[in-house]
Amino acid sequence: MRRRNNVFLLILFFLTTLSLANSQTQAGAPNQPPSASAASAQSPANSPSASPPPATSSAQNPDSSEGGVFVFRKQVEEVVLHATVIDDKQRIVTTLDKGDFNVYEDGHPQTITSFRHEDIPVAMGIVVDNSGSMREKRPKVNAAALNLVRASNPNDEVCIVNFNDEFYLDQDFTSNISKLKEGLEKIEARGGTALYDAVTRTADYLKEAAKLEKKVVLVITDGDDNESAETLEQAVRRLQRDGGPTVYAIGILEKEEHPKHAKRALQLMSERTGGLAFFPQTLDEVDAISRSVAHDIRSQYTIGYKPTTPKDQGGYRQVKVDARSRSYGKLTVRTKSGYYAGGEPASGAQ
Repeated sequence: MRRRNNVFLLILFFLTTLSLANSQTQAGAPNQPPSASAASAQSPANSPSASPPPATSSAQNPDSSEGGVFVFRKQVEEVVLHATVIDDKQRIVTTLDKGDFNVYEDGHPQTITSFRHEDIPVAMGIVVDNSGSMREKRPKVNAAALNLVRASNPNDEVCIVNFNDEFYLDQDFTSNISKLKEGLEKIEARGGTALYDAVTRTADYLKEAAKLEKKVVLVITDGDDNESAETLEQAVRRLQRDGGPTVYAIGILEKEEHPKHAKRALQLMSERTGGLAFFPQTLDEVDAISRSVAHDIRSQYTIGYKPTTPKDQGGYRQVKVDARSRSYGKLTVRTKSGYYAGGEPASGAQ
């Protein structure tokens, strides 16, 4: 992930060298766990609305606090799903128990090993189109992105990625509104739209550098990809790796030359990862959408299971989750549609 300031690159080089030296010193010590990436949450954003009440949690995967940062831990063999449940009136349902859910992998029922319904903090990458057509839209888009953070968990860690034909990490993980605002204001509206590259590299960065297990990418764009080295199919494949993020997309496509293709791309990245794609008719709708995204994230269930087919056998696994409750009619569960076990090798440009 590129940064505009080369000082960061020097720091990264120093830390990498120090890490290599340290690993050589510890050579011969078996089963040493890797150290956590150095990404810390800073000052909390404005207080959000009350979070959903906690439900039963698994004792196998206790949570902890590292330097004041909430860390959700999972076992290596466990698959973790973040699921939103909707009733037949399109209302989010937040009162279900573990026994109301059934999980299937490749059509085979799985045993749920952990279950939570709490407002779990997330590592979020906000990825904003910086191409020339976005110049006049950025003030309202930036305001909406900040309002999303204000409506989110105060312990979230958020980074800002601006992209056009290239992509830049303009603010590393923080929950400080002022710093996030500065990152969003680094506008150089020019060039094309390397949407797929920006989203997948942000997902990679979340996986490598974020402390928090639950990961989200919010992408806001007004155009179709015309600059990425990767294809849409390659991008979706990368996003579906085990532990990949949930993608939410806001497509401001009212003047897009190829709206059907642009819409399909955002829908595919979102639906395959358990997120949502929104297509507002006017720019004024973006702020309300951003707040609804925050509500969706904070209302999810976290469901873990150990797959009956071990992860080390690799391959793509289809996932389906059902929910039933006597208190409700038909329920729809939105979560990722599948994942590549064992970390599918990346394809496309590196």
